[in-house]
Amino acid sequence: MVFAACASERKPEASSASSDSGFAAVQERGKTVMGVDQYTSGHVFEDLPDGGRIVLERDDARDTSAIAQIRAHMREVAADFTRGDFTKPFAVHAMAVPGTDVMGARSQSIKYAVSDRPRGADVRIVSTDSAAIAAIHRFLAFQRRDHRAGDDHSGLRTSSH
Repeated sequence: MVFAACASERKPEASSASSDSGFAAVQERGKTVMGVDQYTSGHVFEDLPDGGRIVLERDDARDTSAIAQIRAHMREVAADFTRGDFTKPFAVHAMAVPGTDVMGARSQSIKYAVSDRPRGADVRIVSTDSAAIAAIHRFLAFQRRDHRAGDDHSGLRTSSH
């Protein structure tokens, strides 16, 4: 799998994040579900023409325990999603996540591949089914908003390949 560039999450300012109770609740549930501190890890939810990708990386490359946990979590996510099981996003967001209904119904037309990264892992989501791709994009857009991961890729960098 080859990517043109790797994106980095734009983290919210600590003061605004702590005053946003909805975001704080997502972060706390995410820590429970993913097993890593959401404030010291970064997400990217990237739309691609044939689907998209989810990146989760630890800020500190020396935290090998958290990096191992991220990699294990991303493998679980890929396995769950392959089976059409979206209980983890529901647990993190405390609601049905947009797009997962169609992604579950069309699970046979979507492929998930995990790749380790130096500070974590990514899950590449690929389909040729236009309805599935639209659902993947809805899912990723919701994730970007709820995780405050930004809608742009202005933080693109190539150093974390």
